[in-house]
Amino acid sequence: MMQVNYIPDFQEARVLVVGDLMLDRYWRGDTSRISPEAPVPVVLVNGVEERAGGAGNVALNICDLGGRAAAIGLTGDDEAADALAKCLTAGGVECHFERLTGYPTVTKLRVLSHNQQLIRLDFENGFPGHDPQGLVARFRDNLDGCNVAILSDYGKGTLDCAPELIKLARAAGTAVVVDPKGTDFSRYRGATVITPNTSEFEAVVGRCADVDDLVRKGEALRRELELEALLITRSEKGMTLLRADHPPLHLPTKAREVYDVTGAGDTVVSVLAAGLGARMDMAEATALANIAGGIVVGKVGTATVSVPELMHALREHEPPELGVVGEERLVELVREAKARGETVVMTNGCFDILHVGHVTYLEQAARLGARLVVAVNDDASVSRLKGPDRPVNTMALRMRMLAALGFVDWVVPFYEDTPARLICRVQPDKLVKGGDNDPANIPGGDCVREAGGEVLVLDYVEDLSTSAIIRTIRASEKT
Repeated sequence: MMQVNYIPDFQEARVLVVGDLMLDRYWRGDTSRISPEAPVPVVLVNGVEERAGGAGNVALNICDLGGRAAAIGLTGDDEAADALAKCLTAGGVECHFERLTGYPTVTKLRVLSHNQQLIRLDFENGFPGHDPQGLVARFRDNLDGCNVAILSDYGKGTLDCAPELIKLARAAGTAVVVDPKGTDFSRYRGATVITPNTSEFEAVVGRCADVDDLVRKGEALRRELELEALLITRSEKGMTLLRADHPPLHLPTKAREVYDVTGAGDTVVSVLAAGLGARMDMAEATALANIAGGIVVGKVGTATVSVPELMHALREHEPPELGVVGEERLVELVREAKARGETVVMTNGCFDILHVGHVTYLEQAARLGARLVVAVNDDASVSRLKGPDRPVNTMALRMRMLAALGFVDWVVPFYEDTPARLICRVQPDKLVKGGDNDPANIPGGDCVREAGGEVLVLDYVEDLSTSAIIRTIRASEKT
């Protein structure tokens, strides 16, 4: 089974989204009575929200991941188009609308009360009789700046010119990801990948008796349409990716709890395209899109996913990397932990002979956050601090003992007399020391406070120290 264990640099993704643009409007309010005019609830509207739907939601997903996106599509020349443009530009999307006089912008108005949708009102007439060449020209003019194109088809008429757009993109060497609609998939011939759901797929190839039948019919469709790949999204059964010269890739669903599937297809296609634009291969991008789809169905309404949410979802299904790590890896692990909303606590010391005082102090530190980092002096700095007969245990042994404690997440060495430089680079949320340290003079404390963190001093267990243990041992040897 394919697993993805990293997040690419989505800033490399430059995606041109063309398709059916929609405005999603939500009116929310309380219901406490039935209308005297008809047996329907009266909603006292106290909240109005507007979001970009359709191809616009796809473009917003790209930008929320850190990629660049431009949106091309048909709208009316009306107030709804203005509102849609405002939603998109606020999210970082470049807008290249083909505004058509005499047509309404596709708008869906939902009335909700207590998170229950009571009614949906649609405003649309399609765009019959429009000249597609204006849209084609906008697409051609923006191809040079992108490395992936998405065709987001909701059957509203924008993509009647899909064959011409695909030819232009492929001639320019641009990958084409299609979210299809209808039963005529021949319109998408030559695309890089199309992403039908099971219902859309079976409407074209016929009902599939089992997964083997699905693979057989899917592979025949992929070859017929000259596609590099066919990705079938299968709801609670996950996804199936079919590629030339590769075995079928079946990915189980990553959804934990489904609240609303609105926009889930948008999220899948956008993460897939952004992954391809960020140099992931098709299988890796599909696996990441599968995880993203599992996140978005847990949200209400059209929604996007963020990089921190993806990172958190990746780590949920994998045991975190714990134990002894180098400085560079520690910085990455701490950044990922913070992105998941975890509080990182850091402390440091020699820990030459690990004893109950150390253990008690580290347990207390671990309770202050989700992750505990312990920085350990190297052997040379211990000798400079404690004398030429120290350390008793080498740095490797000391770090191994600390890493064995279940409440210590990461152990990292440092080679200066103080860990100030390391602490300033790691930027923990909380810096902890024990004993009679002055919080104002703890090395690295200024960096932590300047970043909004805390510097704390915890009590050691009295009459316990490595030096005292060594004195006791030496005294016993003389008797």
